Amino acid sequence: MNESKRVEIAWPDLGITVRADLDRRNPALAQCLWDALPYRSLQGHALVAGYHLYHVAPAHSLLYTPAEYRVDRRTVPDGTLFCSRLQHLGIKYGELTEPMNATPIGQVLEEDIEALVQAGHEVWNSVYTTKKPIIAEVRRAGAPSGHKLPRLPIGDPELNRLVAEVHAETERIWLNPPQELLDLHQGRIPSGAGSYETVLTTLLFVNGETRPLGYSCYGGLVRAALDGMPMPWLRQMTRQLAHTPAEFLGYCGLDTLWDFTQRMLDGLERVDSHEDFISVMAHMALYCNCLGGWNLHLFPWQAGDHLRREPVLA
Repeated sequence: MNESKRVEIAWPDLGITVRADLDRRNPALAQCLWDALPYRSLQGHALVAGYHLYHVAPAHSLLYTPAEYRVDRRTVPDGTLFCSRLQHLGIKYGELTEPMNATPIGQVLEEDIEALVQAGHEVWNSVYTTKKPIIAEVRRAGAPSGHKLPRLPIGDPELNRLVAEVHAETERIWLNPPQELLDLHQGRIPSGAGSYETVLTTLLFVNGETRPLGYSCYGGLVRAALDGMPMPWLRQMTRQLAHTPAEFLGYCGLDTLWDFTQRMLDGLERVDSHEDFISVMAHMALYCNCLGGWNLHLFPWQAGDHLRREPVLA
């Protein structure tokens, strides 16, 4: 193993650091992560699949870089690292139940697995119970920590200004929860969304719209552009996919997202190259994925603590 491709994943608030070697199973994806280092990100935890950590990595290239090798996540060793088109760096640290094909890029060192498991338990407690954010630091082994969000240029001046604002807002909320989401989760909803003054229902629908907007809409549009879909079709698909969920999220309190979306849609006709289209959509994807990460962290999952899975009899 080339020592230059060893990374350290640290959770300073927990006093835990693990080391991992990037390998050759998916070298292009591993290179995407390597090129993005160092960075910091809000650490998340799987809420359905099992014992799995993940966070958003600030790498636009993860949206479209092809994978060469896939595995069923359930079958690989604990400590396996994955990168995905959802812009996630994931780490398995125990049993997984979801039969999902995933793209491994590396492995946590055997002597660090115990520390990884400890980190996993602490992060679960953070996401499920305490709501105290835990920040992950990912860096090249032996190199200093740091943080940067990539900025892609746009030819059209007005759209370039929009992307600059999206980039700045993403940077502002990357490690700090957006006030709009804090207000929403505390029941401050100016539109009155939430039948019979309920809040949990609105939170549930906001979560259900935000994640696919980043994962499927904007990530999918980036891949469609790279696959050569003609610009008129790309414009039409963007209008069809982005408008309705963003308008609903604006009604629920995410005014900044709705404002960005309207300005992006208004400027679509001025996008005359696939390169500019990809840059705009990539920035919208990263912004939405950041919002989604905070939404998952803030959501009151413990409200369902009385609901527990029952064993299924054969």
